[in-house]
Amino acid sequence: METARRLRNEGFSVTPHLPARSFTGRQELKDLLHQYRNEADVTHALLLAGGAQSTRGDLLSSFDLIDTGLFDKLGYRQLHVAGHPEGSRDIDPDGSTQNVDAALLRKCEFAKRTDARVVITSQFLFEVQTLLDWASRIETLGIDLPIHIGLAGPAKLQTLIKYAIACGVGPSVKVLQKRALSLSRLLLPYEPTEMAQKLEAYKFANPSSRIERFHMFPLGGIEPTVQWCRQQMKAQ
Repeated sequence: METARRLRNEGFSVTPHLPARSFTGRQELKDLLHQYRNEADVTHALLLAGGAQSTRGDLLSSFDLIDTGLFDKLGYRQLHVAGHPEGSRDIDPDGSTQNVDAALLRKCEFAKRTDARVVITSQFLFEVQTLLDWASRIETLGIDLPIHIGLAGPAKLQTLIKYAIACGVGPSVKVLQKRALSLSRLLLPYEPTEMAQKLEAYKFANPSSRIERFHMFPLGGIEPTVQWCRQQMKAQ
């Protein structure tokens, strides 16, 4: 909570990741949400299902988190739901996007009845065009929520590849694997600067895009990610 409070005081938007299956039940979720609100004035949250192997109670999906009603009751003003630009084999084992698309459409309906603002936060990945194609495709389905693009924060390449594989990052992980073939680049930490610049240029050229901002995944640690963000803000 101390880190969350410090970052809030510095003007950063803090969005705790809440995997449903990591909670023993409603009471544990409620206690944690109270802590974030009362101790760090956090009003955003990312609602996730979590890994199938991590189930600890009867909360199994982001919809189970939603159905508790706790977020509206406790004054959470912005709720993030997951987007999967490369699909998800856990959700759609057949390689389609049928279930992930249906889930987003259902979350659009939820957005109409909650007091909170609902946004889609994408899984991190490493190809800009894949993101843009996905954002365009879901809009044609009637999914009209704002989109926050997931970026992997600075990290050692080996660490990033490990997280990418564990989190089910799809074809774009090849970008990292290709980078790993170069010894000089293998020794340097990955930074999302190039992706961020390309996405900013796209947004500037397409202001009506539903892409709104970045969501940082601090895979190499919170402090390196915060330092990178500070550098980007100074450069603007």
